[in-house]
Amino acid sequence: MAVMMQAFYWDAPQKEKQEHTWWNFVAEHVEALSKSGFNALWLPPVSKASSDQSMGYDPYDYFDLGDYDQRGGKKTLFGNRAELEALIAKAHKHSLGLYADMVINHNSGADEEEVNPLDGEKRWTKFRPKSGKFPRDWNSFHPSRFEQVMIEGENYAGYPHLCHRNPDVYKAMFDYARLLIEELGFDGFRFDFAKGFGAWIIGVLSKYRYVKNGEEFTPFVVAELWSGGEDIEKWIDRVNAMTDNQIMAFDFPLRYKLKDVCDTLNYDLRGLTDEGSNSSVVMKRPLHAATFVDNHDMGDNAIVNDKMLAYSFILVHEGYPCIFWYDYYNNQLGRGGTPNGIDALIEVHHKNAGGDSQILHADPDLYIMQRVGFKSDSVDQPGLIYVLNNLGDKWSGTSVTTQWKNQKFRPVAWDGHDTAHPDERTTDGDGNAEFPAPPRGFAVYVPVFE
Repeated sequence: MAVMMQAFYWDAPQKEKQEHTWWNFVAEHVEALSKSGFNALWLPPVSKASSDQSMGYDPYDYFDLGDYDQRGGKKTLFGNRAELEALIAKAHKHSLGLYADMVINHNSGADEEEVNPLDGEKRWTKFRPKSGKFPRDWNSFHPSRFEQVMIEGENYAGYPHLCHRNPDVYKAMFDYARLLIEELGFDGFRFDFAKGFGAWIIGVLSKYRYVKNGEEFTPFVVAELWSGGEDIEKWIDRVNAMTDNQIMAFDFPLRYKLKDVCDTLNYDLRGLTDEGSNSSVVMKRPLHAATFVDNHDMGDNAIVNDKMLAYSFILVHEGYPCIFWYDYYNNQLGRGGTPNGIDALIEVHHKNAGGDSQILHADPDLYIMQRVGFKSDSVDQPGLIYVLNNLGDKWSGTSVTTQWKNQKFRPVAWDGHDTAHPDERTTDGDGNAEFPAPPRGFAVYVPVFE
């Protein structure tokens, strides 16, 4: 698979003293991120929001990328179009894809209140964007003559809720998506607040036959459906029934399980294997799972303790792992050049984490899994053994039966509450060996072929 980075956190430009220059700031990190093994960057919303100090999740003018003097300034909080295009070009030069954050549920910052004649209510729904594109009035939002009562979705924080069944709104969403892919060169979409609107609009925007660099192009698509496992699974079925472009969802159930692993005393690791109604997406639908540890929305719910336990889990299992900028840089979990950080796990992810995940052992304090490996004409990932130890005071491991007989294993990534180095291991003629991990830590062992 691949590894993406969420290349921002909440109020990052202000906190990093990069207001209106974030695109340039990210561009400075592109070469290093590519060398560390990242494959794509998820960028924040690129359009002008209700304020030039906004993170972009309250869109005002979709077609102003920081070049029109409105809503408090000319640039967006992140920069302007030329700087964004320079970032995209540099990223592509270093083999990094770019995913655009699509906020198509609601708008904010209207220029005027008006009465909606369908219900007599007065709302801020008159938009006169200086780009001259996609002006809106009450009929662009719910209730609309095209859909008086929302068939699917929910309102967000009282913002005017776009009616995608209005032909003008529908066309504007396609124009915006084509701008991102065909003109700017983005490689995919991340849809914000996907439970706020019908899955059908994501389906049709995903299956459109985009043309990029003179060739037909299919974008990568992932959605934020902040809900339980059963809801996410049903949504995945609905949206993928509309397109042959296989759409992913962020794995919120897994994220909350991983928070429990890190922050809940004596959490039972067997919870990671649960296949009930709130099963993680990666355990039931691995090809549709975008896994993550924290993101810009978590705030006070962010993981506090032993966060490398969570990163080790998502980087050795199936799914498309997403690394949070704040963790990698501000919390200094990248730890390049050591076996104890995200960089070492990314290398393992690329070199070894292929094939199915098979749980070899799970009890309240110890979890051991093998990736069976995958080989094709272009890929050779021989597999791995992963050990997660929840005990805080001692190393722990147990003998498990692997698929490898008489095979030497070398530890390549580990971390925990002990600085000791895990030892090499060799399985017997039946594939058995004991694989330990440090206290409140993990270890990844890979087969050595001499």
